[in-house]
Amino acid sequence: MKTNSIKSSNIAICISIFLAAISIPVYAQTFDRETQMGPNPVLPDPNSYLIPPMKIAKPIGWHNGEMPTVPQGFKIEAIATGLAHPRQPYVLPNGDILIVESNSPGLEKVTRPKSVIMGLIMGSAGAAEKTENRISIIHDGKTSVFLDGLYSPFGLVLVGNDLYVANTDAIMRYPYKDGDLSISEPGQKLTDLPGGPIDHHWTKSLTAGPDGTKLYVGIGSNSNVMENGSGAELDRAQIWEVDRVTGAHRTFATGLRNPNGLTFYPGSRDLWAVVNERDELGPNLVPDYMTSVKDGAFYGWPYSYYGQHLDPRVNPQKPDLVAKAIPPDYALSSHVAPLGLAFDIGDNFPAKYKGGAFVGEHGSWDRDEFNGYQVGFIAFNGGVPMGKVEPFVTGFLNDKQEARGRPVGVAFDKTGALLIADDLGNSVWRVSANK
Repeated sequence: MKTNSIKSSNIAICISIFLAAISIPVYAQTFDRETQMGPNPVLPDPNSYLIPPMKIAKPIGWHNGEMPTVPQGFKIEAIATGLAHPRQPYVLPNGDILIVESNSPGLEKVTRPKSVIMGLIMGSAGAAEKTENRISIIHDGKTSVFLDGLYSPFGLVLVGNDLYVANTDAIMRYPYKDGDLSISEPGQKLTDLPGGPIDHHWTKSLTAGPDGTKLYVGIGSNSNVMENGSGAELDRAQIWEVDRVTGAHRTFATGLRNPNGLTFYPGSRDLWAVVNERDELGPNLVPDYMTSVKDGAFYGWPYSYYGQHLDPRVNPQKPDLVAKAIPPDYALSSHVAPLGLAFDIGDNFPAKYKGGAFVGEHGSWDRDEFNGYQVGFIAFNGGVPMGKVEPFVTGFLNDKQEARGRPVGVAFDKTGALLIADDLGNSVWRVSANK
């Protein structure tokens, strides 16, 4: 299936020519990325660049029946195609599947020369594609519009008969009853969220607590490392706890540059998230991570990373705050751009996967050797991540290092199969075990 325009390919080619013209160096990849997988990642010395290393995977889409690769004993199929930038799957109690189709509201202005290049790179990778800003539904194998007129939606969760949708600037509540195939009501605003006028990290991940009384929403930073000023970061780089009836909120955790994939570990009250860490310190800094999120904890951004490692670019520092920074639980390695997280609680997959984490790694653009572009698996033992990241769904890059797709959100359906939103391939994939 062809999913990208000639224009996107031409932009990618122009970027490659431009980068070559200004002689951006190629950085030798002698670093073992597996040393950055786990609770104690290797952290090389930071570097600073006039223009950081950048490399774009030319977007080409899926063609002639191509599809991602899964391990032996599994099968994969496309359950929806021709979507408009699908970002998030969500499974309703009756087995119907909601798909969030959205993109950035495009509010952020270019303020630095390197931002021009970065914007072109991200745009050619699909980040600037137009979308419908809607939620579609997959019912009996057919896809139709479920809810439209949204504003850069991302997270959603159903509690009872209330469907909550996290637009980039507000959480909305809509009435839902079992079997509904569309919602026409305008909905009610539960609470405002930090949005414009910059809205650097626009995605707002959303989940509900185990007892359903509270919602938890991730709010990314408004910059890489506060270059837009501290005023732009008010209530940013945080996770909020929101009362789902009144909309009142409190800050649950801070110092999280771009938290996504919010979900509770099965059978517990432990909130987990995947976090996109900062850029422009080198191809192997800073590792993105997966962590349980502690109530009241500070995770470092922007002043420090991975605990109390100071970021030399941030001035003035806050040593008293950095002294409280805690390291995350598990590093995924640098610049994999994790956006989705789901735990296997079903009986479809073999026993080794039970209770483990599946992470949608959207993929790097700011290193000369690609990283991510896969759905990775991390085993858990007693609620604790173990071992290295195991590639589970791959093939999003072809042999020429061209991008056929990019995984975002992940979820398990009613049968225990894994769903993957592919926002470059404009598809939703379903992975199940061969029985």
